[in-house]
Amino acid sequence: MMKPFLDNNFLLHTTAAQRLYHEFAAHMPIIDYHNHLPPRQIAEDHRFDNLTQIWLYGDHYKWRAMRAHGVAETFCTGDAGDWEKFEKWAETVPYTLRNPLYHWTHLELQRYFGITELLGPGTARAVYEQAGDLLRKPEYSVRHLLRKMNVQVLCTTDDPTDTLEWHRQIAADPGVGIRVLPAFRPDKAMMVEDPVAFNAWTDKLAGAAGTSISTYDDFLDALKNRHDFFARHDCRLSDHGLEQIYAEPASRQEIKNIFLKIRGGQNPDALEILKIKSALLYEFALWDHEKGWVQQFHLGALRNNNSRAMRNLGPDTGWDSIGDFRQGQALARFLDRLDSENRLAKSILYNLNPADNELMATMIGNFNDGSVAGKVQFGSAWWFLDQKDGIEKQINALSNMGMLSHFVGMLTDSRSFLSYPRHEYFRRTLCNLFGYEIENGELPGEFEWIGEIVRDISYRNAASYFGF
Repeated sequence: MMKPFLDNNFLLHTTAAQRLYHEFAAHMPIIDYHNHLPPRQIAEDHRFDNLTQIWLYGDHYKWRAMRAHGVAETFCTGDAGDWEKFEKWAETVPYTLRNPLYHWTHLELQRYFGITELLGPGTARAVYEQAGDLLRKPEYSVRHLLRKMNVQVLCTTDDPTDTLEWHRQIAADPGVGIRVLPAFRPDKAMMVEDPVAFNAWTDKLAGAAGTSISTYDDFLDALKNRHDFFARHDCRLSDHGLEQIYAEPASRQEIKNIFLKIRGGQNPDALEILKIKSALLYEFALWDHEKGWVQQFHLGALRNNNSRAMRNLGPDTGWDSIGDFRQGQALARFLDRLDSENRLAKSILYNLNPADNELMATMIGNFNDGSVAGKVQFGSAWWFLDQKDGIEKQINALSNMGMLSHFVGMLTDSRSFLSYPRHEYFRRTLCNLFGYEIENGELPGEFEWIGEIVRDISYRNAASYFGF
């Protein structure tokens, strides 16, 4: 008998899986500890006029699919009207079968708007108008959308030069009802391969810190000033988007000289780049440990591959891919140096290349020292991998070589306020794996105990780990 598409038991293929999800996972709150939501829109309780604004602005997942379908750039990042852009997306959706976008699109239409029709050319206008009518109502403001999905805490991703004015406004508003915290993301402090961009950003950092920056020590003092500033605004996490961990040894004097070279507008060589990036990453890790923060490392993205698109459209517009970087040795050296000094903060390692799943799952075990449950985490399936197959592979690697029961679970890593069904998608996939093994006698039918583990992974582990 054919099952209905996206019914109440979507992705739940056994009775045991259905019980685990509906009784234990479905109603747990959401802690979204890594996303790219704009805090200003939360502070202002923004309302969107239509689905294009909330769905297609800034969503490089959808833009990639549209381009692959032969849609011109004017309908992706260009100046076409909102309806015309949505129409092209609706034309694309039926062809995204077996891509997670197909599931996410229809989950979001159901969960937020109660729309169960399949999106396509024939339904585009009705869907656009029905959702738009709702989005313009006060009860569909961004805060209400977050509450609708039972979001309890969310952590944005913020540059060290950010004033955090919107976070301050949110914290002072008792009507928000959701904790919105910043996360310290100093990637631009490490973009030393481009002296022009680096120096422009360093001048901005100097302004934010209220100082001048001529030397490496000045640079560190300014960054530490901003790290302290973030801490005063309830920041609990740092985040780093890197190709790989850097752990190249160098003397302090070498780093000072390299910084002066870059500050003077000269291009560093390849080894100098590795050395100064390694030195900075180590300093950030020390500050995180001092403050009891969690440090996150998103590893393995090969970014901005299309140089023409980069020139015309800039970063984060959909031209990135999985990289094949060597991850193991430098990562081990970095973690070991901190651990040997007893200054290793709680850490989450996100891996973008599934070939490295087992590497990451075994690496975390080298530095879990018994001081904290799951101190070093293999982070959730990320970016290109946050779909059913990628989620299952990450869960299986962690289960086989670590402790799934202490996993801190899912995040959205999204710029859209409609992305929260991804947590449901993850929880259903998790329950399906447990349920299958219960039905096949590979796990006991101890529903109360296994259900508690499901609740832990869905919510409680993250609440405890991050101190929320």
